[in-house]
Amino acid sequence: MAEDEGKGRLDKLQMFEGREIRSVWVEEEEDWYFSVIDVITAVTDSMRPRKYWSDLKKKLINEEKSQLSENIGQLKMRSPKDGKYYRTDAANTEQVLRLVQSIPSPKAEPFKLWLAEVGKERI
Repeated sequence: MAEDEGKGRLDKLQMFEGREIRSVWVEEEEDWYFSVIDVITAVTDSMRPRKYWSDLKKKLINEEKSQLSENIGQLKMRSPKDGKYYRTDAANTEQVLRLVQSIPSPKAEPFKLWLAEVGKERI
């Protein structure tokens, strides 16, 4: 994954069904990276998205032998609470699609369509 700071980055707040999804465009990879916690919150409406993500990571590794969670890195993203930048689990477009497929939710399909549209955007 690209460096956290410097040239070739564009932070953007995306909206899915009224939910904020933090994203970063990484120029050198020509891809968007999305906050995993924001995606989980939007798709599941979970009140405890970090716990949901923790449990999902375990499930993906133990039951499905998936390496998806191991391949997800971290990028600094602006916190909606205090505006400061913190390291956040971030997944690129392909990883988010794979992640959403693992979540049983009626919002999964609309989210995938939304993600395809966002993925077409550049700057």
